[in-house]
Amino acid sequence: MMSSLGGSEKMATILFCIMLFLATSVSAASLKVGFYKSSCPSAQMIVRKAVNKAVSKNPGLAAGLIRMHFHDCFVRGCDGSVLLDSTPGNPSENESPVNNPSLRGFEVIDEAKVEIEAQCP
Repeated sequence: MMSSLGGSEKMATILFCIMLFLATSVSAASLKVGFYKSSCPSAQMIVRKAVNKAVSKNPGLAAGLIRMHFHDCFVRGCDGSVLLDSTPGNPSENESPVNNPSLRGFEVIDEAKVEIEAQCP
């Protein structure tokens, strides 16, 4: 079935599978496939669509999303800290000169988040 997909769709599907694998195998926390099955059954499809859309427009973004995931999960497990916004007196990781502008793909995460919040309040 993969042979019917275009190059960017293949890359997006591979990226999604890698991120899903890493999220379920690297973290000792309660991350698991199907976590939102009852509270938001369309969550995984929403994320997949957002990633596919972004990677089909810019295939290089796949590597940026993998890098962001790796950066977030490498030190102490996947905590989402790279996705947090700054507060007064407390700068965030994503605004650090070390990470900005080298981390890419925040807009993909934001798009998926907006859609999930709209469909699953």
